[in-house]
Amino acid sequence: MNNGKLTGTAMILVVAIGVAVCGCQPKEEPAPPTVRPPIAKPTRTEVSAMQLSSPAFADGQTIPAKYTADGQDISPPLKWSDIPAGTRQLALIMDDPDAPAGTFTHWLLWGLPADLTELAEGVEKAPTVAGLAGAKQGTNDFGRIGYGGPAPPPGPPHHYNFTIYALDTVLDLQPGARRGELLRAIEGHVLATGKLTGLYGR
Repeated sequence: MNNGKLTGTAMILVVAIGVAVCGCQPKEEPAPPTVRPPIAKPTRTEVSAMQLSSPAFADGQTIPAKYTADGQDISPPLKWSDIPAGTRQLALIMDDPDAPAGTFTHWLLWGLPADLTELAEGVEKAPTVAGLAGAKQGTNDFGRIGYGGPAPPPGPPHHYNFTIYALDTVLDLQPGARRGELLRAIEGHVLATGKLTGLYGR
């Protein structure tokens, strides 16, 4: 009986000494791995804003009849500023989003020099404009080259948007191109834009 107790006690001592010598301790559960948020991929630089205006009418105001199909049908004078560094060319689009069949393109002009800051009224309706360093014009939705002034159907005034684009490239686009061709050509190359809206109704 005493021998049995002794033997049990000796075994406990042996186990305790073994634990002390080897330093064995019950293993702790490993901490869950730290979940790190995914690294955001760099996004493209946002397009900056330019200022576009006209000496002939204020933004949101009526376009004088002189610049419409009811008058001389010549392009209005335009001025812009805040051209960003890196600009190599400028382009201009005028359209009417209120047209019954959808957005109607009135004017496509590109290849304007990067240091140009204004257009006088009455830009020549030619495929290539010599007076603007050889800038080119596209075919509007009237089926003509150059500027085509507002000519809305009877009803509420339409909004006519003039949009200037600062581009980081020189466009390789032939005169007479349509709106879709110009938009595809400038895609990914726009550094800044500016917009002026005029109204006209009949």
